[in-house]
Amino acid sequence: MSRFLLGALVAFFAVTGGAQPESRSVLGERNPLLAAGADAIRAGRYDDGIRLTLQGLESETVSPRLRSAALANLCAAHAANGAPDTALGFCAESLAIDERNWRAYSNRAFAYWLKEMYAEASADIEAASAIAPEAPQVRQIRGMINEKILRPTVTMETRE
Repeated sequence: MSRFLLGALVAFFAVTGGAQPESRSVLGERNPLLAAGADAIRAGRYDDGIRLTLQGLESETVSPRLRSAALANLCAAHAANGAPDTALGFCAESLAIDERNWRAYSNRAFAYWLKEMYAEASADIEAASAIAPEAPQVRQIRGMINEKILRPTVTMETRE
């Protein structure tokens, strides 16, 4: 998977504490371990990112929104690390906390895509798109899904 896509999948909430993805300033609560975990995941160091994120969640109490974001990050990291079944559990946990976390839907769509569960992936990417229609990762994952399910077919006729 491209680094761009993975970077897009990692929730920026862990770094920003809830600021919009376009914002790079730190607002609200900050958990250094969660931020380091997000940075490691974006850099492709998935095992480190998973470890740091889990430590961040265990080290202090965080708001439900930040917890949801961290769980979405774990989903992204496990999917990128080739463990979509584990990823799905983290995304489900994230969405149970915050059903408006479009990144968790997007990450879960990618995990389903890895498992070739295209109907489920399509449903999740549509849910993500309903929340964040302009997010580039939503468009990218939708394109990946469409590439698999909208394959052109050729119908040939024999004429006599």
